[in-house]
Amino acid sequence: MDGRRLVLTKAGPPSTMAVERFAPAAPGPGEVLVKVAFSGINFADLLQRLGFYNPRPPYPFTPGYEASGHVEAVGTGVTHLVVGQAVIAVPGTGAHTSHLVCDAGLVMTLPAGMTLEQGAALPVTYLTAHHMLHHLGGLKPGHTVLVHGGAGGVGTAALQLCRWAGSGQVWATASAAKREVVEALGGTFVDRHAEDFVALIKQATNGRGVDHVLDPIGGTHLERSLSCVAEGGRLYTYGLSQVAPGGRRRLLHALVTLRRRTKVDPLRLMNRNRAVHGVHMGTWADRSALMPQIERLLNGVVEGHLDPVIDRTFPVEDAAVAHQHLHNGANVGKVLLSF
Repeated sequence: MDGRRLVLTKAGPPSTMAVERFAPAAPGPGEVLVKVAFSGINFADLLQRLGFYNPRPPYPFTPGYEASGHVEAVGTGVTHLVVGQAVIAVPGTGAHTSHLVCDAGLVMTLPAGMTLEQGAALPVTYLTAHHMLHHLGGLKPGHTVLVHGGAGGVGTAALQLCRWAGSGQVWATASAAKREVVEALGGTFVDRHAEDFVALIKQATNGRGVDHVLDPIGGTHLERSLSCVAEGGRLYTYGLSQVAPGGRRRLLHALVTLRRRTKVDPLRLMNRNRAVHGVHMGTWADRSALMPQIERLLNGVVEGHLDPVIDRTFPVEDAAVAHQHLHNGANVGKVLLSF
């Protein structure tokens, strides 16, 4: 049996990635071998490749947080999965491979009615959005929300979750070309290049601000997001796209931006009664908090509340093209790798 896997060989641009052949291992006790059909790419994968994101294994390593496919073999002690079953796996790392050996506790049955593409597109982006808005934020009907990157993977997930929850007005920043996407998902479009989102939010809310702000941009952008948070509201920082350059010439700028990233003043948070949550689902170890959320999200798809937005699927051999596609901000929703 011949497997293929994506390897990050060293920190650097997309050209530092390679696809290598390997002989898949047999699953050990409590493990399962999944023959992968699709694997999701997340912005964290790009940051890991650049060397900006931790934790990560030492180079070279295979990235990837999520995959879908079919059970190829099960180890001893595994009773809830059988060979041939369609599944979703969330191994934490190593999912960009054709054959994934994974703790069986991190593998779940793909619900009837869900496609394998949806299965690979859902776990990280929808779990990140759900964890912020519901688990940490206690999203309630009528709450107002500002979503940065509203047409991206987490952004489209957040807009759908807000609509499902019966939120109040939800603003979403994106480029002008993605206006229709944002509005189709129930968001109020804000042109990230042509409009001042701080002034717009202040005017629209009579100076109050919004209950939730989702910011995947980080860096100096975070300070402006914080100024939009209402009393008792929350800012969630879950990415650093501001320091992820689209090409070699921007690498120095990215490093400078990383050094100048916003420092949160706790006294200001106290005086305004605001909260800042740093969110990195790859380091959240408490499965008891995660698995029920994933189950709710899967049910949300089956019941028609959620519909993962998939931008494009690239064969793993074109992973460098897929990474550059994300760097360029060209995607609407999720980008997948196909095996």
